[in-house]
Amino acid sequence: MRIAVVFVLALALRAQDTRAVAEPVIPRVCSSLPARLAVVDGKTLAPGDESKPDTARIQQALDACPAGQAVELKPDGSLAAFLAGPVHLRAGVTLLVSKGAVLFGSRDPRDYDLAPGSCGIVNTRGHGCRPMIAGDNVAGAAVMGDGIIDGRGWAPLLGQTVSWWDLAQEAKVNSSSQNCPRILVLNHCDNFTLYRITLKNSPNFHVSYNGGNGFTAWGVVIDTPKAGRNTDGIDPGNSTNVTITHCFINAGDDNVAVKAGTPGPTTNITIAHNHFYAGHGVSIGSETDGGLSNMLVTDLSIDGADNGIRIKSNSSRGGLVRHVVYEDVCIRDTKNPILMDTHYSAAPNPNSDHIPWFTDIVLRDIRVEGPGKITLDGYDDQHRLGITFDDVVIDDLARTKFSSSHATVRVGPGGVNFKPAGPDVTVEGSPEKAEPNSCAAKFVPMPSTAEGK
Repeated sequence: MRIAVVFVLALALRAQDTRAVAEPVIPRVCSSLPARLAVVDGKTLAPGDESKPDTARIQQALDACPAGQAVELKPDGSLAAFLAGPVHLRAGVTLLVSKGAVLFGSRDPRDYDLAPGSCGIVNTRGHGCRPMIAGDNVAGAAVMGDGIIDGRGWAPLLGQTVSWWDLAQEAKVNSSSQNCPRILVLNHCDNFTLYRITLKNSPNFHVSYNGGNGFTAWGVVIDTPKAGRNTDGIDPGNSTNVTITHCFINAGDDNVAVKAGTPGPTTNITIAHNHFYAGHGVSIGSETDGGLSNMLVTDLSIDGADNGIRIKSNSSRGGLVRHVVYEDVCIRDTKNPILMDTHYSAAPNPNSDHIPWFTDIVLRDIRVEGPGKITLDGYDDQHRLGITFDDVVIDDLARTKFSSSHATVRVGPGGVNFKPAGPDVTVEGSPEKAEPNSCAAKFVPMPSTAEGK
């Protein structure tokens, strides 16, 4: 197993996470659990093995492991698979999935029930499932390793003909709520680390981090197809000091969605040196009523997504979003490369007074390749979008559409090769000649995530 060499994350001094974030180090192993199951067809288990969970022995090992050490899941000859869900992390303890090992999520909804029969159904309430891996008030915990955690969202539930993703689609069609588990839900887990792990095929969100101070995702690979509805990659919310770096994310929804709902503000976020593929881009929202500030997105490629740079909210969940900087971003073949949306369609309530207000938003050294739509949507004349473009270049202007309203747009000092226009839109500044960001080395292939490799 390769032990990483520690080095300090090289970001500009204005990086928004106030910590000195260094590449994590895999801790000493307290106990090593050998695999007892085989990976079948490179993606699942044999039917007879679905009734042989490893949940109890993984949990027992986590419970017994001293803080500062790791429980290792490792292959054993031709056996490389584990079956579990849900398991609960412990303070200071790392769950280490070693190279070649695969931790599969259970396909039995009863394993995840919050109440009898609450998981694996569609209803009006939702939120009926426990996650595959949970962390609650466990400071210093981590999930690491070069192995894979696979939620098998595509696979039929035990004894049924529908999958987790089928339930999600049914909920969409019927305007209802799905009850599908997430892979990782981390609540009030200060100084939590994800390192080099591959997550894939989650039934719902891959990672939800809420109410913590200090979260690092470094070298994480997330790979789930578009068919997986609501399979966000990494969603930090109501937290401070968050760094997401050196990650590769292909998802069926937001690649990263920074939440800022009512429990409290979200601040000091750094998203740096990442590659996003299919998905809904790097998003803020849709919950912004708790307020969000001090966020930096730098050195990012977005390739073939539905959305690129997006802030989304509406009057049922809106609030103040400010001091957000996007720089050195290359966007290619994306439907909505820049989308500032204060009338987001999910759960609208025009009679509510949670008004979204996006201001002090800066886009610097941004290049858009391929056609798409640029949307600059302020809420009204009292809650105007305040945005600055500095060296922002759209390559295919002829096939790019624009929609702008209630916005104060500042341009420069770097060049901008378009001029927003629309109802209640003002443009200020005198930019120099546009110099397109160099994107030649930005777009790289998605790493392979084949099981057992």
